[in-house]
Amino acid sequence: MRLERGDAVGLTRALVRADSRNPSLVPGGPGEGEASRLLAGVLQAWGMRVELQEAAPGRPNVVARVGKPGARTLMFNGHLDVVGVDSMVHPPFEADEHDGRMYGRGASDMKAGVAAMCAAAAMAANDLADGELIVAAVVDEEFESRGTRALLHRGIRADAAVVTEPTGLAIMPAHRGFAWISLRVHGRAAHGSRWDLGVDAIRHAALVLAELDALDAEELARHVHPLLGRASLHASLISGGSGMSTYPHACELKVERRTMPGESPEQVMAEIEAACARVKARRPELCVDVSLMQAQNASDVSRDAPVVRALDRALAQESIPVRIEGMSAWTDCAVLNDAGIPAVCFGPGDMGLAHADEEYVDIQDISRAQTVLERMAREWCAGGEISWQS
Repeated sequence: MRLERGDAVGLTRALVRADSRNPSLVPGGPGEGEASRLLAGVLQAWGMRVELQEAAPGRPNVVARVGKPGARTLMFNGHLDVVGVDSMVHPPFEADEHDGRMYGRGASDMKAGVAAMCAAAAMAANDLADGELIVAAVVDEEFESRGTRALLHRGIRADAAVVTEPTGLAIMPAHRGFAWISLRVHGRAAHGSRWDLGVDAIRHAALVLAELDALDAEELARHVHPLLGRASLHASLISGGSGMSTYPHACELKVERRTMPGESPEQVMAEIEAACARVKARRPELCVDVSLMQAQNASDVSRDAPVVRALDRALAQESIPVRIEGMSAWTDCAVLNDAGIPAVCFGPGDMGLAHADEEYVDIQDISRAQTVLERMAREWCAGGEISWQS
């Protein structure tokens, strides 16, 4: 399709209309292929050096470059996949516009951010004599981050990165991580009348859950980050039992622990196992297997890091209030930071609308984000006053 060079709003509209539901989350979802090909064509027409790099079968990342390779390097990163649409109260893929908003699945999370970063790169391209800007529109962030991991596997690196997740134009240098943990509590099946034989796995799971509640209320309340608040733990899923007149032989409890920067999955597992040990000290018959299902690290970049200062300056120069806040959700920033690329979130939209039954983005914020990112890219890749040593 043809779009005027740097038209971030038009590109947002086109991307929202491309159904890119993640097939790992939505059975039968088409994936990002249509959106990736559309975006690659637009960026080629805008004069960028563009590659489609398959991160999963039929699901390519879009990697575009402008500027001078081998000098200062900045990455703009955003994901093209979206979640399901079953509960939405408006058409998910029509990009309807009214009252200054654009509605659709992915409008806020995060096709507006992808469009803003791409348009900014296109408009800054001729002024990047001393650096290179890498624009990476990736797949699968909503499930396993296969897109950004594939970038890193291919050896793509940058001195810093901006992930254009919806932040309401605040700079967000930190976000929580998470650990998903399964606790399988073993009992002994017996007739409901045979209290002397049965061991109630569900009641034992409740005792463990009560201990985890105390952990959350007391210990985790002391795990605090200045931007992110406190660590937390909640019960996500529980299953067990086979009939009203049968002692349950097993009960599986799944919990999520939201972690602070510096906390590891190993530390979280030790916390959970210690909680189980406290219950077992009171109830020696308790038998529980604890296993780590999945974990992602938290992300944290210093407020004094060059990438934060560059965004701060760009916002101030565009007369947009500078706000530094913590991100509520997990993002690909953590993957990039773990690879040694200081990464922060900044973009249009509201994370509170992500995955919601009503999703929209304020249209003026798309253009405002574009101008900030364009100014930042020029300064970063054309020589500015910031020290580039992190």
